[in-house]
Amino acid sequence: MPWDSSQIWVADYVPGRPVGVPVLVAGGPAESAIQPRWADDGSLFFLSDRSGWWNLYQWRSGRTEAVAPMPAECAAAPWESGYANYVLLPDGRIAMTVQHGPEHQLVVVEPGGRTTPIALPYTSIKPYLAAVGDRIALIGASPTRPQEITLVATDGSDHLVVVRGGPTDRADGVSVPQVLRVASAGVEVTVLFYPPTAGTEPAPLIVRPHSGPTHHSDLRLDWEVQFFTSRGFAVADVDYRGSTGYGRDFRKALDGNWGRFDVEDCRNVAEHLLATGRALPQAVFISGASAGGYTALRAACEDGPFTMAVARSAIVDPNRWKTTAPRFQRPHAAILAHDHAAVTPGQVRRPVLLIHGDHDDVAPVNDATTLAAALERRHLLVGMLRLDGVGHYLSAPAALAAALEAELDAYQAVLRQAGLRLPD
Repeated sequence: MPWDSSQIWVADYVPGRPVGVPVLVAGGPAESAIQPRWADDGSLFFLSDRSGWWNLYQWRSGRTEAVAPMPAECAAAPWESGYANYVLLPDGRIAMTVQHGPEHQLVVVEPGGRTTPIALPYTSIKPYLAAVGDRIALIGASPTRPQEITLVATDGSDHLVVVRGGPTDRADGVSVPQVLRVASAGVEVTVLFYPPTAGTEPAPLIVRPHSGPTHHSDLRLDWEVQFFTSRGFAVADVDYRGSTGYGRDFRKALDGNWGRFDVEDCRNVAEHLLATGRALPQAVFISGASAGGYTALRAACEDGPFTMAVARSAIVDPNRWKTTAPRFQRPHAAILAHDHAAVTPGQVRRPVLLIHGDHDDVAPVNDATTLAAALERRHLLVGMLRLDGVGHYLSAPAALAAALEAELDAYQAVLRQAGLRLPD
């Protein structure tokens, strides 16, 4: 995958003549080199994780130099073409995103490598920067601001102009996350903990592994989270091992360990929140979509703090997924999977709610329906919501609303059965 191993080559080219001898600039089996961009002086900029972090480099006259080395990620995992985590500005300056865990910032790199942060009201910045003269166009958001397109000055004034914004009035009274660090198997796992806006702690808890696995929890307004926090639930978004934003070693830790390390990290987060009095015993749930749905299913195969699992558009068997996933994803499936990766009905120990679109071309719906039938025979199926005409991402508002209502109903049924007070 390009975030595992990729290379940048250059060669002279004159129209009408053969391409010159290619020269390897960067990259290799253990290096991801991405986003090459020519400067006006003929030098080449690119991002590489050769230091363990995606940092910016400059190649000129056969020599490569680090531009602004730092223990932070300056790139996003390239799941799509056209990402731009940095742009070249007039006077030799460079604007660049810098990611520390779930939090992004924008900096300007001066000639010589000195970095100056730009004060922004955003904690999440999409990897689509564009230069407009000496200003930067970006898509930014925060836990209290929806995504908006903004022009940002780089003259030191920190002036910004919102070109297209979201309905900020709806963001009043939302649950704002606390960034927690939780120890798990000798590493530190980052958690975005959203307390309930209705009710008090300890509260029923929903642990959410993100849908990566090569992604991270976004530190921005998430209306799915608010749907539950406004109804008395706490939500914990977990950046388990394998997430981006924490360097190459952390990102690669999940290779061959999918369904193990991610589950262990989610379990340790849940136990930490129980021990600190933030989560209500007998009311700790795990819910995920796509790859996160697989993590939720694997968690349901173990004893532990989770009362129930919700798996939306879930991958059931990573080894089968190596042949059914979109072509680009298949090598990733092979890297993550292992001989005992599949979720089999006999392993499951906790009740499961399955939600799946019947037009899912990423995770075959037949895997989910087969699992549902087997779990129903074992009295472990909460329900199987099959969404007609819906694909993998539940992007249609009606499909998403149906999924959220089914999830909420399942949680409330567990609370009633346990004799626990329902959230207000």
